[in-house]
Amino acid sequence: MTTSPPLTAGPATEPSRLPVRRRPRRLPYWVARLGQALIVLFLAHAATFLLLQALPGDALVVRFEDPSLGLSQQEIEQLRVTYGADAGLGESYLASLAGVLTGDLGHSVQYGTAVTAMIAENLPHTLRLAGSAFALAILLALAITVASALAPLAWLRDLLRSLPSLFAAVPVFWLAIVLVQVLSFQLGWVRYIGATGAEALILPVLAIAVPISAPMAQVLVRSIDQVALQPFISVTRAKGAGPWWLLVRAVARNAIPPSLTVAGVLLGELIGGAVVTETVFGRAGIGRMTEQAVGSLDLPVLQGVVLVAALAFVLVNLAVDLLYPVLDPRLRPKTRS
Repeated sequence: MTTSPPLTAGPATEPSRLPVRRRPRRLPYWVARLGQALIVLFLAHAATFLLLQALPGDALVVRFEDPSLGLSQQEIEQLRVTYGADAGLGESYLASLAGVLTGDLGHSVQYGTAVTAMIAENLPHTLRLAGSAFALAILLALAITVASALAPLAWLRDLLRSLPSLFAAVPVFWLAIVLVQVLSFQLGWVRYIGATGAEALILPVLAIAVPISAPMAQVLVRSIDQVALQPFISVTRAKGAGPWWLLVRAVARNAIPPSLTVAGVLLGELIGGAVVTETVFGRAGIGRMTEQAVGSLDLPVLQGVVLVAALAFVLVNLAVDLLYPVLDPRLRPKTRS
């Protein structure tokens, strides 16, 4: 009977080491958002330039071929060269992009004034109107939301929650005309003609604030309803928290962040120019300047206004994106230990 030789332990073989792949380092949150904002601005400028160039008609011809001006055809062609209207599409785009990067938005065909000077003159009026209307809209949205959340009766709660839908359905121009007729001409509470200072802001601010408060109130009410169903709210209520303390300290803190996006979009649109409101009330501002530029086909002014609106929209939403992680810790980027 043969016996097998004893097994001897050979040298231990080391397992082959696989190369460790290092994950690429992610850009900081604010750097990524800033890069996206710059891309949006670049695309907005390109789209605006192409769409305006595709419009029929020539503002220079409309402006300078008037026989009363007494300009010859040679002088009109020289003006076209001065304004760059004789250049090709690619050359015009590069010149426009270079001008935007250096802060030169060209000159108005209608007035001959630098577009940047026109915007600098009209933008403060629009900012004053937009800021006041936005603040009042926030107060209206919060008042509707709090009143509907604390209303003791079901019919009153349903009535308050139906107000945002009613506000959203009201056209701005119709509301502006009604405010002028009722508050100014019939009741005489606010002057429409000859109003100055803060009095001149009352009617246009009301006309803007009422419609834009609707989406903010709708989002807040819906968010509060969702947060109120969470288990931690039931636990807090069981510990004896009152309705007001529960709404302010527990529910609102978690319901406000979703409304920031809507608020950012609305504020960006307001800064871009309230065309209807400024036209109805005869106020100077970006909206009124846009209305006049459309009537005269003033392309440099239109492009400048669109760029200002895009810049306002991007900056406001960039601020909202950067504010989200501050308000909601769950959205903060995780740090690797």
